[in-house]
Amino acid sequence: MRVTGFLNGFWGLAQDRTLELDSTLLSGILTDGGTILGTSRDKPHRMPIGGKTCDMTDAIVDTFRRHHLDALVCIGGGGTLKNALRLKQAGLNMVALPKTIDNDIAMTDSTVGFDTALGIATEAIDRLHSTASNHSRVIVVEVMGHRAGWLGLEAGTAGGADVILIPEIPYDVDQVAEAIRERARLGKRFSIVVVAEGAMSQLDANNVEKLVRKKNTGSKKDRETASTALRQFHAGHVSHTIELTRRLEKLTGQESRLTILGHLQRGGTPSAADRVLATWLGTTCAQVIKERKFGVMLAVQASKIRPVPLEETAGKKKLVPLDHPLIEAARWVGVRFGD
Repeated sequence: MRVTGFLNGFWGLAQDRTLELDSTLLSGILTDGGTILGTSRDKPHRMPIGGKTCDMTDAIVDTFRRHHLDALVCIGGGGTLKNALRLKQAGLNMVALPKTIDNDIAMTDSTVGFDTALGIATEAIDRLHSTASNHSRVIVVEVMGHRAGWLGLEAGTAGGADVILIPEIPYDVDQVAEAIRERARLGKRFSIVVVAEGAMSQLDANNVEKLVRKKNTGSKKDRETASTALRQFHAGHVSHTIELTRRLEKLTGQESRLTILGHLQRGGTPSAADRVLATWLGTTCAQVIKERKFGVMLAVQASKIRPVPLEETAGKKKLVPLDHPLIEAARWVGVRFGD
């Protein structure tokens, strides 16, 4: 097999910018984070060019044909899968590999990047315990997780958080404050609150639910208004966490500080588990292409890798079930979820 890389995601396909991936170039990259090809969030059918949004699907198909490719491999999260499905519908042979620190791709147990981010977030929480304890503070730690709370749930549990707030369980700030006050009454001088970036109060969750309904079922004007409001709400997630921290300080009387881990979670040396998973997925991908099984994502299911049709996973999210055993385990050891 001959492997050609396209630079900066779908832009490289649209512009025909390539890099030959031979053994010399690839030697040693297993221990490196990130991607030697670069990436982008631009969609094939909506690429910004000259101040306008252009559909570059035909250009991508032309690039595929020009290079006489047998298959196009896309590595990424939910957006990548949706774009891979669009290109499949345009007639290209597609194989997708799941890679996202959110671990929120439907039909797969694991995604490349999650374990590394989990280790970084857990270590950060461990380090923040010292400051929280020494200064008798409430430390609020924001981790990534816009729609799914896997990273917050697992890092919070591993890091010994006292409160974990995730998108799947809307919280009542009074309940969170009461959990902190209860710890203080028991003589515990500090609290660690882990918050997924997409976690919402019960009031915000109700408002978002109304906007989503309006976006899906309202008039054209209502849909546009609702879409704009939803974008503004999600763009302001940092301010929501800041406000949460301020309210907890006011309600508990304890000095409260916010730490946003942000892109720290996305970089650095990949964990052993992620290196193994990436190697396993990559070698299986080569076998799938050899067998000409296209239009699929390779999913980890019950310690096996299975090809799943893109139609069954693209556009779907794997959220934390409310009856997940880890939520129950966390509650048993005293973690509060603000509900």
